[in-house]
Amino acid sequence: MFKVLPRFLMNRAEKVPKRPLGPFKTDLATYEALPRSGLRVTWMGHSSMLIEIDGASLLIDPVWDERASPMRWAGPKRFFPPTMQLRDLPRIDAVLISHDHYDHLGEATIRELAQLKSMRSTQWVTSLGVGGMLSGFGVDAAQITELDWTQSLVVAKGKLTITALPARHFSGRSLFNRFHSLWSSFVLKSANHTVYYGADSGWWNGFAQIGSEFGPFDLTMLEIGAFDRLWASIHLGPDGAARAFEALGGRGLLMPIHWGLFDLALHAWREPIERMLELAQKRGIALWIPEPGRPTDVEAGVEVRSDWWNRTIPPRGVSFSEVQRRK
Repeated sequence: MFKVLPRFLMNRAEKVPKRPLGPFKTDLATYEALPRSGLRVTWMGHSSMLIEIDGASLLIDPVWDERASPMRWAGPKRFFPPTMQLRDLPRIDAVLISHDHYDHLGEATIRELAQLKSMRSTQWVTSLGVGGMLSGFGVDAAQITELDWTQSLVVAKGKLTITALPARHFSGRSLFNRFHSLWSSFVLKSANHTVYYGADSGWWNGFAQIGSEFGPFDLTMLEIGAFDRLWASIHLGPDGAARAFEALGGRGLLMPIHWGLFDLALHAWREPIERMLELAQKRGIALWIPEPGRPTDVEAGVEVRSDWWNRTIPPRGVSFSEVQRRK
């Protein structure tokens, strides 16, 4: 606290967007057809996303909550509203929860999902020790499977294998339950695609082994936000993500996650992606950055760079072109 407090008080960075972002809306009609490439991702912001992969559908770390906080009236607030309602989600074969932190496990979201008739046969997959929390939020215990590191589970009638792997992070939703449950990264393996979801992690030497044993990956999802030199051991940041991507094999596309939705650190809210773009240019990394809420096909070797963070809702009477000119 003594190290952080002076920097917090003196901080002049734009930690929250000054103007509304978006609007971002998911075109629900897209889900009526299977992805052309076999792999399609709808990124909802931060680490929440829907993955359609060779006939299986997986909802990852869903947080539709207004705040990533134990309180509904205080704490980090969303930069933009959800791009779709939970009740409008397409068929979901499995929900994957990486760990119990508020920005990855939203209580209100879980409670609503648990009440949906469409989720009655959905499998819930999570790290060791998190299942009891999901059950407490209304998920049927019979639908929950906890995984220890290196354990796997086949879902979606055999179409997708989820393997839990180590990460360098921590768990706990208060000061009194630290390390009471596990946190994990995951490999998602289908008939034609392999995806790595890094969830939350600092740098560790195991990235190379994961890439060697489970790669190459079509899409590698690594966190770039909520970073700082004081907690580099538990969050990668853009530089750590570039290093980890290369250690994992450096092939396929890198999708930056864990940014652009909540104010969870001291840096400016755009800083993670701006730094990631610089690193990609210098190191020849192919980036995959979709617009929030837009179902987007993943195609081998095809980069996606949406530049959505530079598009804000202009003040009344001011055109978008005028906003860009002022920038």
